[in-house]
Amino acid sequence: MYIICGLGNPGKQYEDTRHNMGFKTLDVLSSLLGIQITKLKFKALIGEGKIGSEKVVLVKPQTFMNLSGESLRPIMDFYKETPDHLIVIYDDIDIPLGALRIRPSGSSGSHNGMKSVIYQLQYDNFIRIRVGLGDHGVIPLDKFVISKVPSEDQKILTETIKEAADAAICIVEKGLNEAMQKHNHK
Repeated sequence: MYIICGLGNPGKQYEDTRHNMGFKTLDVLSSLLGIQITKLKFKALIGEGKIGSEKVVLVKPQTFMNLSGESLRPIMDFYKETPDHLIVIYDDIDIPLGALRIRPSGSSGSHNGMKSVIYQLQYDNFIRIRVGLGDHGVIPLDKFVISKVPSEDQKILTETIKEAADAAICIVEKGLNEAMQKHNHK
């Protein structure tokens, strides 16, 4: 079984912001897999289904980004899943706009949602799929990530989100190494 968690902020006002790339990727996965993410459990919206013959749980924490770990920890405890079967998908300002990076482990970088996840889980050896937002320039980081995606970036990020969903499916079906070879790019 795999737990696939997309990080974001709940609520209509955050729906189209840069910080919701994880939620948007889960929306694409939900559509591709026919899994409804509507059950409220563990401070998250979850949906259960399959990728091929493998059971998956899709998770959208409803705790707001900076407290994402408070939702994910009880989910990991309940399902008793190992770190190598957790995939966390999130936005990242530290990689170029439209880039996709898949890693088997790592630090939180400058991402407060990931800091919360790592702090709550007490490990960082889980799979992550990072959707590149690019440099925020002179805009304060907190304002940048909760601002709406500008029209000139929407097409790029829509394609990257679709690829992030494909990468998650590839990890489950074919393994992490194949997904990294196929989907890591600038």
